[in-house]
Parts: sequence; C-alpha cells; structure tokens
Amino acid sequence: MTIEHVSDTARWVAVYRAMESERPDALFRDPYARGLAGAKGLEIVRSIPRGKATAWALIVRTAVFDELLLDGIEQGADTVVNLAAGLDARPWRLALPPALRWVDVDLPGILDYKLAELGGEPTRCEYHALRADLTDQDQRRRALAEATEGSARAVAVSEGLLIYLTDADVAALGRDLHATHSIVSWLTDLVSPRLLGWMQRSWGRHANRGNASFQFAPAAGTDFFEPLGWREAEYRSQWEEAHRLGRDMPMAWLWRLIGRLQSEARREEGRRMSGIVRLERVQA
Repeated sequence: MTIEHVSDTARWVAVYRAMESERPDALFRDPYARGLAGAKGLEIVRSIPRGKATAWALIVRTAVFDELLLDGIEQGADTVVNLAAGLDARPWRLALPPALRWVDVDLPGILDYKLAELGGEPTRCEYHALRADLTDQDQRRRALAEATEGSARAVAVSEGLLIYLTDADVAALGRDLHATHSIVSWLTDLVSPRLLGWMQRSWGRHANRGNASFQFAPAAGTDFFEPLGWREAEYRSQWEEAHRLGRDMPMAWLWRLIGRLQSEARREEGRRMSGIVRLERVQA
C-alpha cells in the first residue's frame, strides 16, 4: 500500500515540485521538496498509473498559486491562511514581505513531520503552524479565529484540499471562511465531474485505500460557492495555463486539433475541466 493516509498525497505532490525544481528552466525553485517527499513520495509516483506523465498538472497548479498569492500580497494582504498546508514550503522559498503573517493549518502528523524535516530553516516571513482537523467544525473555527487574529486583510488558500471533501464539508468550510470577516479572498483549485470520473478510474483504487477518496467536483462549478458568500473573481484554466507556462500535457497538440472541431460549448467544458480560482467575498 502506498497511500495510507490523505496526508501522504502531500508527499506525492512534493515529488512533482522536486522534478520541476531540478529543471534548468524551472517555473519555480523548491529546494526542500525532494527531502520532504522522501522515499514514500517516490514510491507513490512510481506505483500509480501515469505517475510521472501527469506531473504537468500539479506543476502548473503550483506555479499559478504562486502567482495569485504574490498578487494578493502585493495588493495588501497581511495574512495568508494555508488550509491543509501539507508539505508546502512557500514560507521558506518565496520572496515574501518579512511582516507578512503566514499560518499553516493541518493535521498534527504532517505539520510535525514538515517542521522536523526542515530542521529550523528560517522562513521569509512571520510563520505559525496550527494543528487542526479541518473537517471538525469546532477545531476549524478555532483555527480560523486564531489564524486571523489582528488581521485586516487575509487570503485563504486551499490548494489540493477540496477534492478530498464532501459537498457538505466544502459548504461548511465556505460558510466559516465567510464568517471570518478579515478573509477577503479564497484561492482554491477545482475539477469538473468529468475529470473527477477520470481520476477515480485512474487513481481511485490507490487513493481509496488511504482514506483519500476523490469526491468534490460540483456540477455547478464556481456557482457552488455563491450561496456560501463567495463568487468567482478570476478563473485560470489549467489547460490554458499549461500552454502559457510551457508545461503542456503529453499529446496536447492533438487535443488542440480536436478542440478546433468541437462546438464552443464543448471547448468551454474542456477549458473548465480543471482550474485555479480566486474567489472574492460577497458582502452580506
């Protein structure tokens, strides 16, 4: 068994960050990724179907989140609340303002592992780690309150989290984020039901055994978040961003050719198969 717990998926993604970081033309540099992924991360990538062939999607996701986060900080965010932070090393690797408050929120095991592996390496900004189960309402609300204490303008990040939650869990999270008034934007990634089906067929057996089932892919897309107090402010199609960043999926040229023969509606469906979204608060 390779994925034994949902936290193991953080090791999986860290391998892809390491692969990208070691390229001469890397989109980002994460010098910590290889060590954080460890042998377990390599085992996961080797054992799942098309483990390396799908690296492009997670590499693109990382690069786009970097861009959106830095944009938000430049526009005045004083706090980043990183939900299900996993092995994300952005507080160590990004050029962040020293006064920025960065708060990682995740289960004790994965945060303890990350901080032990980093061995006291200094961060670029003010850093805090909060240990909490985000599916537990009381723990989640306490963590959000503590993370944003004293903040005037915070950004919430849920990279790679929502897909492992139920619709009800995502709705509860969205409502609690909206109730945390200093959080003005929410960065997340989203897949379509069609892509979710492909992921379940390809990797579902491996993920399910580790209680990391792929679940959340709302048919309504970003409209799902409107009743929770959030609306789409920016959508970055992973397909389009991959082409912009020079990290196209294998055989992308063929899919582009096929796309020219499709209806506009079908092309838009393809564009929205997966993406990175910046949600903004809807004032009550």
